[in-house]
Amino acid sequence: MKDAVFHLKCTRKNLSSIYKCFLPSSPFKLKSIHTNSINIGKPLQFSIHKDDALAPQLVSILQTCTDPCSLSQGRQVHAQMVVSGIGYNGNLGTKLLGMYILCGGFLDAKNMFYQLQLWCPEPWNWMIRGFTMTGQFDFALLLYFKMLGSGTLPDKYTFPYVIKACAGLNSVALGRVVHDKIQAMGFELDVFVGSSLIKLYSENGCIRDARYLFDRMLRKDGVLWNVMLNGYVKNGDRGNAIGVFMEMRKTETYPNSVTFACVLSACASEMLINFGSQLHGLVICCGLEMDSPVANTLLAMYAKCGHLFDARKLFDMMPKTDLVTWNGMISGYVQNGFMDEASCLFHEMISAGMKPDSITFSSFLPLLSEGATLRQGKEIHCYIIRNGVSLDVFLKSALIDIYCKCRDVEMACKIFNERTPVDVVVCTAMISGYVLNGMNNNALEIFRWLVQERMRPNSVTLASVLPACAGLATLKLGKELHGHILKIGHGGSCFVGSAIMDMYAKCGRLDLAHQTFLGISNRDAISWNSMITSCTQNGKPEEAIDLFHQMGMGGTKYDSVSISAALSACANLPALLYGKEIHAFMMRGAFRSDLFAESALIDMYSKCGNLELARHVFDMMEEKNEVSWNSIIAAYGNHGRLKDSLNMFHEMLEDGIQPDHVTFLAIISACGHAGKVDEGLHFFHYMTEELGIMARMEHYACMVDLFGRAGRLNEAFGMINSMPFSPDSGVWGTLLGACRLHGNVELAEVASKNLFELDPQNSGYYVLLSNVHANAGQWESVLKIRSLMKERGVQKVPGYSWIDVNNTTHVFVAAERSHPQSSQIYLLLKNLLLEMKKEGYVPQLYLQIHPQTIGLQQPEKVDHCFVRRQQMKGAMSYSV
Repeated sequence: MKDAVFHLKCTRKNLSSIYKCFLPSSPFKLKSIHTNSINIGKPLQFSIHKDDALAPQLVSILQTCTDPCSLSQGRQVHAQMVVSGIGYNGNLGTKLLGMYILCGGFLDAKNMFYQLQLWCPEPWNWMIRGFTMTGQFDFALLLYFKMLGSGTLPDKYTFPYVIKACAGLNSVALGRVVHDKIQAMGFELDVFVGSSLIKLYSENGCIRDARYLFDRMLRKDGVLWNVMLNGYVKNGDRGNAIGVFMEMRKTETYPNSVTFACVLSACASEMLINFGSQLHGLVICCGLEMDSPVANTLLAMYAKCGHLFDARKLFDMMPKTDLVTWNGMISGYVQNGFMDEASCLFHEMISAGMKPDSITFSSFLPLLSEGATLRQGKEIHCYIIRNGVSLDVFLKSALIDIYCKCRDVEMACKIFNERTPVDVVVCTAMISGYVLNGMNNNALEIFRWLVQERMRPNSVTLASVLPACAGLATLKLGKELHGHILKIGHGGSCFVGSAIMDMYAKCGRLDLAHQTFLGISNRDAISWNSMITSCTQNGKPEEAIDLFHQMGMGGTKYDSVSISAALSACANLPALLYGKEIHAFMMRGAFRSDLFAESALIDMYSKCGNLELARHVFDMMEEKNEVSWNSIIAAYGNHGRLKDSLNMFHEMLEDGIQPDHVTFLAIISACGHAGKVDEGLHFFHYMTEELGIMARMEHYACMVDLFGRAGRLNEAFGMINSMPFSPDSGVWGTLLGACRLHGNVELAEVASKNLFELDPQNSGYYVLLSNVHANAGQWESVLKIRSLMKERGVQKVPGYSWIDVNNTTHVFVAAERSHPQSSQIYLLLKNLLLEMKKEGYVPQLYLQIHPQTIGLQQPEKVDHCFVRRQQMKGAMSYSV
């Protein structure tokens, strides 16, 4: 018990002061304290004046005083007792204490407590109940331990509120201490005590302990079944929740509205919609279809499963719609992407005289988050303030979300720091907002604060903070977070596992990502998609396509993300045949009109060199969004057809589609491929100055490439210096490539210095700088760079090309002869070279020749260098 009391004291500083609350100001002035505090209103008329006959009448009156409105009447009864000289012994004193607790007269209850006989548990029970009812859980537990210390034994009515206090403190450890006492006294299998323990365990993640105790219960009433059912639902275990419901149906206990509301909430997924519909029929048989909690849960189930027609039909049939009903229907429209319908219903709600609350705005605000301007978000915020809408945790997180998506992080921080409740949901919204705006260090700071405040991060929190580790490329921190996730038991979650895989992949550890993937027992589409995308982005398109096939063979349904990721892998190979197979699959199934899958199809055909098919897919699309237009604009730009790319851009504007940052990235890139520097600069300023779209890292990299290709290296360097954030390795690498092309040694040194700090193990940067010095004839610098690579253990990765012939991939590395037909390939390549020379082609050396090699088989060197540079010609020769 000493350990338990010590654990409890740690939950609040200086809790010893509680004992002062129990001590009356003077033990000899208790009667005067009570009589002075009584507010005498209209006198109560008592027909009997004998003390022994008066007590039962007073008890009867006290039993009717159960809310704060009855406090005055209860005090009159107390005054009559004092005037009549009736003592507090027996049932009357306890009833009076209970009246003060139920009516909220806590100071009177405290004074009353010390005038009673404390050898019996009833007065202690009422005081513990009072503290628990007012949320003072630590005081309730301290009073419980003081009760034990005074030698008073608790009864079965003591423990439900003691357990509730443990639950209020989220302290399973204290709950187990109390549980031990319950077992020792033989109350464990009492239905009320047992249900309180089961609720404590299930709500704090100890679902196995809850189920073990549940199975031991000899008598199970409706409350006990509902507690166990709700425990599984809160822990996300839908299968066991439905299993408990089916077990309940086999007993004599009938489900009530609470049972149906609980089990229906577990059916809110596409796989369980049929079972949910059967439950709807059972609800009607039980006559509960118009019960407000059940009807609202039914509506939410249909909405979350995407059956909006059924949800709206139920909504229209309800004779009386409350705020919960309106909120459920609006939320359903928003979650399923029907923004116009949600907006119309919101205005209908206002017209019907229903005042929106925090839940309404929490459901409605995501509608604005997709395309809202900052002004719209502030207008909604002002309405909330003007109408005094309570800023609870749900509304607070929704406001943070919209401000972060509108890039006003400062305002989001102000809302987060307001003196209103902050829970794990609000912290998660703030973490996601920081990550969205590239403020990864801030996101990690919020997560650390969350853990220090002893909040329990959920799966969404963990999946939100992992991208911050990926954004900072901090593999060590990511591993630490992975360890923490395993420790708190979230490692097997598909949602969190997918985020872990993505983090490892973006940190360059595809092997650890794949290991995590294999560790997920029940893989869903999200985990498959994450692994496929990771392979594609890390230069392993073959593995990505293989995983895509495994996903289908394993029975997991493809979605638009799966299709898009596989098509991206086909584009990177390129593997036109596989891409066409996926296209055929799309035409046969439900993806023939999927905007994102069709946009990925355009990209695939473009990168595979078939621009005509890319345009055909675009023209055949029934509906086009900004992603579709961006794909076709980028397709023309990548093929050097700037005029067609700009024509599509203007058609996009005429079609009423607003360009985004991706649109301008494609256009600037197209200008770079076409050598149109001024046009590219014009669109950059048009994007940032006229449309107010903030330039991202990719835009600056494109501008550096645009200037670099044209030889305007000083302007490229000036663009880097004007960036509002620190350039990454991609920007400096682009400048270094331009310096290699135009022989600018000075700027190459500046770029490489930054690159060696940002990405010291990338061999490509060392080779580029070495080539710049070699072209300038600075051989000592070349040797220094080669030595630096050896010191740092950097190994040069050889380049290779490949080609698919008859469904077989043939890989060609520079100057290697491992291919079974290499002799024929090089013979054909040599003949092609001779033919090209006859047409006037003069081979150019890839690098300047070191002075010591002059005169030593130089012609052969030239041909060999040419072959090394053009190893992809081997692939082309094989195809010929």
